[in-house]
Amino acid sequence: MKKYSAFSLFKNALTNNKNWQASWRDASPKSKYDAIIVGGGGHGLATAYYLAKNHGMKNIAVVEKGWIGGGNTARNTTIVRSNYLCKESSLLYEKSLKLWEGLSQDINFNVMFSQRGVYNLGHTLQDMRDIERRVSANQLNGIDAEVVNAQQIKEAIPLINTSATARYPILGASLQRRAGVARHDAIAWGYARAASELGVDIIQQCEVTGIRKNGSQVTGIETTRGYIESKKVGVVVAGHASVLADMAGIRLPLESHPLQAYVSEPLKPVLDTVIMSNAVHGYVSQSDKGELVIGAGIDSYIGYGQRGSFHTIEHCMQAIIALFPNFSRVRMLRQWGGIVDVSPDACPILSKTPVEGLYLNCGWGTGGFKATPGSGWTFAHTIANNQPHELNAPFSLDRFSTGALIDEHGAAAVAH
Repeated sequence: MKKYSAFSLFKNALTNNKNWQASWRDASPKSKYDAIIVGGGGHGLATAYYLAKNHGMKNIAVVEKGWIGGGNTARNTTIVRSNYLCKESSLLYEKSLKLWEGLSQDINFNVMFSQRGVYNLGHTLQDMRDIERRVSANQLNGIDAEVVNAQQIKEAIPLINTSATARYPILGASLQRRAGVARHDAIAWGYARAASELGVDIIQQCEVTGIRKNGSQVTGIETTRGYIESKKVGVVVAGHASVLADMAGIRLPLESHPLQAYVSEPLKPVLDTVIMSNAVHGYVSQSDKGELVIGAGIDSYIGYGQRGSFHTIEHCMQAIIALFPNFSRVRMLRQWGGIVDVSPDACPILSKTPVEGLYLNCGWGTGGFKATPGSGWTFAHTIANNQPHELNAPFSLDRFSTGALIDEHGAAAVAH
């Protein structure tokens, strides 16, 4: 991959970047590809990258109806962790976390991954029992996790309210020190550039309007830029997965909900970790720009809107201020919403489908960003070999008919 020297950066800065090379080729669609990935977010771009890098596939296209990274990849709170309860989930997310740890070097792009630790707070005795159980499960699966008490939390995070008379008394927390945050835009830009340099066509402003089949075999996709032929199509479109699957005659067990987040005006560094609470249903970290990045759970209603509802914002703000009273006078700068697709067991679908050559990557709910590298890595394996990797085999579509569900509701700690 091309590297830029300090002199090259300085030279381009003086010329107002007029000679700056585009990060990736803005390709026009060919008539035929060996594989097409529908969706130009982090998961789709990662899939294309690993298809080219790990499996030697060269004639690949990523088709995006808007622009690269314009969907959920840019509409999240950037938290990365792997401390899930169930073995199947924790191993998949741990694979992703390990890829995160070397990702900037792998794709030659700084994704600003900061392993600042993630605390999951416990406010009741039942919370603490659940935390003990999850930490023990993590440790048995080889994942770093520990239980900390309220005094340890206060020493690490002086601003947090650990008073016994607090609205939400803090009894302790789980802590994953290797967890943290990353730059959401960088993951899309980095994978797009890395995939493009391996020959992948990045096709923007190209909406899929139909999926063409010959019997039970996929043959290509209809788009606003014409028909594109391929016998391997991977659908990675987050909250719109049900819409695309319906084009192939597949009904998915998913619900799409808005998920909101907010950032504050910039502050001097006051919070060098991530705080999450299931009971208050809020979480907060501080970005490198100084903004407090705050989020909550999904809105209760179903829909494809990206605005969210005020009562969810209000509830979340009350909770965060109860945990951090000093934040009460901080102004919020902006709010946004993404669209998340939630499955009955709060786990993703990474799977072949009844249509030969059609593969689905969806149902991540609120946990999609952190899984980006591992999702792409395992999905690429599934597409290239027409068989799942052992890490994503439990997340097949047919588990909803066999009953082999992986229940991560609540055990996932909190939506994010």
